[in-house]
Amino acid sequence: MPLRMFGLAILSASLLPAVIELSSPGGRAATAKGGTTPAILDTDIGDDIDDTWALALLLKSPELDLKLVTTDYGNTVYRAKIVARLLEVAKRTDVAIGIGLKQADSMGAQAPWVKDYDLSKYPGKVHQDGVQALIDTIMKSPAPVTLICIGPAPNIKAALDREPRIAQRARLVGMYGSVRRGYDRKKTPEAEWNVKCDALACRRALTAAWSVTITPLDTCSLVVLKDAKYAAVRNSKDPLIQAVIENYRIWCGKNPERADKASSVLFDTVAVYLAISEDLLRMEKLGIRVSDEGMTLPDPKGKPMNCALDWKDLPAFEDFLVNRLTGK
Repeated sequence: MPLRMFGLAILSASLLPAVIELSSPGGRAATAKGGTTPAILDTDIGDDIDDTWALALLLKSPELDLKLVTTDYGNTVYRAKIVARLLEVAKRTDVAIGIGLKQADSMGAQAPWVKDYDLSKYPGKVHQDGVQALIDTIMKSPAPVTLICIGPAPNIKAALDREPRIAQRARLVGMYGSVRRGYDRKKTPEAEWNVKCDALACRRALTAAWSVTITPLDTCSLVVLKDAKYAAVRNSKDPLIQAVIENYRIWCGKNPERADKASSVLFDTVAVYLAISEDLLRMEKLGIRVSDEGMTLPDPKGKPMNCALDWKDLPAFEDFLVNRLTGK
């Protein structure tokens, strides 16, 4: 989730249904029996609202079998409450929650939505050690796991430090960095939030021995739903989508009318899409080096990763997003 200090293909059926190589050129998801991919979401939900949209999209994507949501960075208990309530609304309490490493007690803009929520009463499993839950989910999975990371990466660093073998049994798809373009359509790169707030953790996550696919600001910062497309989501009667819009209104603070007109930038939804398909994006394999200042710098000596650096068809992605969220 690229918070700016609060200011801001499917696999071919001809493939074997069990396991594919995680280092395949397209970086596609390994597919378990039945055509679904076991997935974990690592998120700093509760600051920028795009994580909430991304979780909803993930829950609406039948290609992905969500096993665990871990909360990362800052007040991870607050974040776990948001996840738990959304999962209850979606009737998906089969999904476990892992409370990640906690660095702070402060809460974000969505705190009013969970002020009376009792996490101990979540009907599903809540792991107090989210890092170990992430490790166990990956290591016990019969098929390789797709780890979707949409926040800073302290949990991922800790998991790799504790059990490096997870990198042999998973691939990472994330919303990280800025390669050629920055925020607000700037034509120069800049330090993106998920990277710069813990550059050491991000460097550890992105340089591990797994396949890495990222959507940097070059592509994900262009996603905003407006006009009829946004209205279709805003007016949806689906309880989960209504909860997303309710959270959006709360997040808008003193300007709730903003939630009547258009979405905010939905950065993290692109990472969820990349866990399913790359068809609508122009991908480049680049060596990337993470600097101490949080820059993601092209470097031939850096870790090779699949980078979504431009859109083939952004309007088609917007249509995909609307159709998934509204169930059409």
